[in-house]
Amino acid sequence: MKKKLMIAGSMLAGALALGGCAGGGSQGGDEPEQTDSGGPITVWVDPPRVPAAEAFKKAHPDIEIEITQIDGTVGGQTVRQAFANFDTAGEGWPDAIFFPTNDDIAWATSSTSNYAADLTDLMPDVIEGYDEAVLSFCDIDDKIRCLRNDAAPDVLWYNQAFFEENGYEVPTTWEGYADLAVTIAEEHPGKISGMLGDAYAVNRYLQAANCPTNERVSETEARIDLSAEGCGKMVELLTQMQEGDALSNQGIFDGDAAEAGQNMVMSPGAAWWGNYLFRDTWGVPAGEISATTPLAWEGDSEPMTGNEGGGLWSVSSHITGAQLENALTFLEFVATDPAWQVELSTGLPGYGPVQDQWLEQVASDAYFKDIEGSQAAFKEALGYVVPYDYMMYDTGSAWTQTVPPALIAGDSFADAIDAFGTELVNQAESVGYTVTQ
Repeated sequence: MKKKLMIAGSMLAGALALGGCAGGGSQGGDEPEQTDSGGPITVWVDPPRVPAAEAFKKAHPDIEIEITQIDGTVGGQTVRQAFANFDTAGEGWPDAIFFPTNDDIAWATSSTSNYAADLTDLMPDVIEGYDEAVLSFCDIDDKIRCLRNDAAPDVLWYNQAFFEENGYEVPTTWEGYADLAVTIAEEHPGKISGMLGDAYAVNRYLQAANCPTNERVSETEARIDLSAEGCGKMVELLTQMQEGDALSNQGIFDGDAAEAGQNMVMSPGAAWWGNYLFRDTWGVPAGEISATTPLAWEGDSEPMTGNEGGGLWSVSSHITGAQLENALTFLEFVATDPAWQVELSTGLPGYGPVQDQWLEQVASDAYFKDIEGSQAAFKEALGYVVPYDYMMYDTGSAWTQTVPPALIAGDSFADAIDAFGTELVNQAESVGYTVTQ
């Protein structure tokens, strides 16, 4: 039957429970019957991915498509609420979706929903084009349940023009980054070396320290341990920088963050920061910003870095026939086609075969001061991302609900992290996880 957009009109009367049968509206524990409407495919995308869907429409005029723009807020709950209604009703799901929050893949693959189709045998050639590390976020219990839109490894961004003007050397370690950040703040008041107020700060800092905020033990068990060594090391550095006025409590997506962004002289940040934030959002002039290799911890032979987003595409497990084939054609296009991934996307493609084309376009843009160095850093960083699990609770929203408000109120960073850890456990247990350390 033809899918209809069903808007969740109120908050669900409780969190999604783990376990149970797939498709809440099915009877007797059976899967909902797969359908083939024979009509247009319905795709849900956040605002930045609307051009991807429009590019598909232009490239495939023979496939009818209905595009629904959804709330793209990282950590938002409206999409999850709508899907809970669809699961209960046994109908209404979009045929393909770009998840606003990567953690959405956890509930979309849970036994309660089972929305995201297993792509392992449906798209083997496309899957083959991904680096295993890049696609690891979609590998859930040895099934590929999504495709990455872009690879979003954190590199070290720095204002090369500022560094050269003031004789600063680019740090190579996390400890050196913290020390230099405080020095710069002392010598150039107002210059900052990072932002703490957005959901991705968890990945930018705690993931890079291998801090277990969301380790998936099983579908029903999560490991959260902010007393682990990596957490303590990073909290110590962030405390040092926070007390030294080297960090902003704003988030990278805040509407008034442009001034802070223009005063940011270095920070770990995703590959997409360059064009999307420094150039297009914050308006930092060309010829100043460069990226370099992610930071290592003193004594370690290789860097350790986080991953901010990267974007996940999935198709519905509830469709078959021509509807499924058309949805898979859409998924292959948005994941692999240069018409989106090279010509329109601001992030390094997750799909390996088109990464070099995107990097060539980066060179033609001539925005970065060190173009070749930045290109090399993007690709090199792919192998340094610390493994990370997406869960039914949202680490990013737990962070934004606790850490920035605590810091703004004048609490210590250690107290803010304690509040974050408590909120993580509360959220994990509220959706049915057993939490271990």
